[in-house]
Amino acid sequence: MAWSGRTAHETNSITEGIIWKQLLIFFFPILLGTFFQQLYNTADAIIVGKYVGKEALAAVGGATGVLINLLVGFFTGLSSGATVLISQYFGARRDRDVGETVHTAIALSLLGGVVITVLGEVFAPAVLRLMGTPEDIMGHALTYIRIYFGGVVFSLIYNIGSGILRAIGDSRRPLFFLIAACMTNIVLDVILVTGFDMGVGGAAVATLFSQGVSAVLVVVTLCRSPFSYQLFPKKVRLHPHQLSGILRIGFPAGIQSVMYSLSNVIIQSSVNGFGTDTVAAWTAFGKLDGLFWMTVSAFGVSVTTFAGQNFGARRYDRMKRSVWTCLGMAAATTFVLAGVLMGFGRYVLHAFADDPKVIEIGLEILFFLAPTWCLYLCIEIFSGALRGAGDAFIPTMFTLFGVCLMRVVWLCFVAPQFNSLKMVLTSYPLTWCLTSVLFVAYYLRGRWLRRCMKKAGHEIA
Repeated sequence: MAWSGRTAHETNSITEGIIWKQLLIFFFPILLGTFFQQLYNTADAIIVGKYVGKEALAAVGGATGVLINLLVGFFTGLSSGATVLISQYFGARRDRDVGETVHTAIALSLLGGVVITVLGEVFAPAVLRLMGTPEDIMGHALTYIRIYFGGVVFSLIYNIGSGILRAIGDSRRPLFFLIAACMTNIVLDVILVTGFDMGVGGAAVATLFSQGVSAVLVVVTLCRSPFSYQLFPKKVRLHPHQLSGILRIGFPAGIQSVMYSLSNVIIQSSVNGFGTDTVAAWTAFGKLDGLFWMTVSAFGVSVTTFAGQNFGARRYDRMKRSVWTCLGMAAATTFVLAGVLMGFGRYVLHAFADDPKVIEIGLEILFFLAPTWCLYLCIEIFSGALRGAGDAFIPTMFTLFGVCLMRVVWLCFVAPQFNSLKMVLTSYPLTWCLTSVLFVAYYLRGRWLRRCMKKAGHEIA
């Protein structure tokens, strides 16, 4: 079957038009999608926190969340290589390469699902114990994580499928799929946790089925597409050249995600040492914190796709303008979000727990970290733009050193001297500030663009 990507390109291209308007058009479906992603995770926390107890709340969002992010986050980072390649090929109108990358990415998600399921089922109990998970949480945590990893392949398929759609400029349909998954999760949470009294096991089963819904929807959409990114199940295989490109761009991002998660494992272990109330408060705060992360991540995904398509189309000035526009929009949004959450945080935290001590600890964390969120923005926006142009290695090194390594040093050698929760939390703004300085200096120097142009075979003036 001949590819017909020209029509798709004309419909979804983001290499023309007013940058800020197109960023918003592309950004809002991603933001709403991540909102619903957060919502169906939050639904688990609210329902088990209210109907099962604070131990279940701590298990669903604390220790298990960090471990899930460790394994799933690596694949998500790895699959970003496919998103970048597809956006560049699509911008350059290289339809055959688009199709081969799509089939390679789906094959990679299936393989990754098998590997992560095995790793999760075998090593999760030992890792949870190494993290110092309190005994009153351990049973709930093991139940949740074993069920979750049993169906993790659905999550991987959805993530790579939605990444393919966003790479060609379609951020709306991934939103619709997440809404369907979110509604499924909430309904099943209520039925299984409160109706059938299945506890955290019910929440895990609800999550598994909802991810299955989103995976089926995205696969059906790709199979029915008449354009260059159409999925043919019989053609799903690893194309060596495309796999090499995905690994070249995505592997550093995957390692970065793992290092982030490992540093968060150390943070979670430090938080665990302050007791169940603090773990529950940290879990509840994580849902508020998630509002910031979903917002800045949506900007990051937007600028990555913009940079990728415009780099592929050799529109370098437009690519650079989109980076600064996106950074300004992200900064304004972050200031407003931090102010609103600090003003209404107490009321929101009550949705997760009724224990006054949990609420007070959660507010302490919120008022310490929310004002510092702006320090992270340059990391997300500049790394997204650099990755979109194909420069993944140096940004990853900056993040590994500035965020991950320095955070581990702080948590292992400085924070223990004070035995204070605030000293543990200080690891966030301290490492964000250091890494942002590195990114700004590297981006402004500009040599990265010439290297990317040379690697892609673009003519250098």
